[in-house]
Amino acid sequence: MNISSILVTLVAPMENHAANRGEKLLGNASSIKRLPDGRVYVSGQMQRHVLFRAIERLNELDPNRGNTYVSNGDGVTGNLSDDIRSDLGGFLITEKGEYSGRRTAPMTATPATAIKKSDIGRDLLVRLKQNTNEDSDKKQALATNEFSQRDEMTMNFHLDVPEVGGRREFTYEQELHLGTKFNKMIDDKEHARRVRLFLEGTRSMNDYANQARNAVSGEPTKALIVLDTKMSRKAIRYFAMETTEVEKANILKELDARGAKYFLGDDTNPDGDSVHEAFEKALSSLESAILVRPA
Repeated sequence: MNISSILVTLVAPMENHAANRGEKLLGNASSIKRLPDGRVYVSGQMQRHVLFRAIERLNELDPNRGNTYVSNGDGVTGNLSDDIRSDLGGFLITEKGEYSGRRTAPMTATPATAIKKSDIGRDLLVRLKQNTNEDSDKKQALATNEFSQRDEMTMNFHLDVPEVGGRREFTYEQELHLGTKFNKMIDDKEHARRVRLFLEGTRSMNDYANQARNAVSGEPTKALIVLDTKMSRKAIRYFAMETTEVEKANILKELDARGAKYFLGDDTNPDGDSVHEAFEKALSSLESAILVRPA
């Protein structure tokens, strides 16, 4: 089987959370992100941040990582050979002034959204003035923080397999595009390892809210993993609120028709595979598959 893309769509329960919260000035310090219909969401930027943190941890534990690492989001290098964020996440280095300073990300993510309308609560925070000295600059402060009580969050991740570990170079003459050359920056073994890191990372989503003390987990309770023979993202609709059972069945039929492999996991259903079993089967299938790379 030739794999051209991998899509992972998940449902993860989150309780008493403000998963998109940050602590920077003018950040999401007190209010939670909400759609117009009242459902909370976590931005695609945060989803990518959490996934790269998961990939970073997995890579650090891999004895075959060599010199590879995941750079910080504010310091992407453009070095596809060693910097996994640069490779999978893309970059824009404007000072180069040429196409080599830009890269479209092979790895993409959608915002995570609640399936049903969210119940929002507010937490009163008090900063006490410890120093009774009247000249102290630190004042007593009161603030409220919003949180969502409980949500089933849908989240989606996609990987353009052929673009991993490679860079396209374009030949121009008098502003006319005459040809394209694909340069492989990593060998096939490292290419397969990075694809596996992506898939493993999607079930290890934990670094929400940019702070360790907020113990929010995005580890899924339902999953659909698609090893696809073409570039497609249609299956991201599978767990969406609006998707009917008929639509779900037709999505799977379409995947069958083109020879794609998919794995469904549901921790709430005793009659099918669990999420763990679905991921293990998908990872095992990756081992025997052919990952497409341009010649």
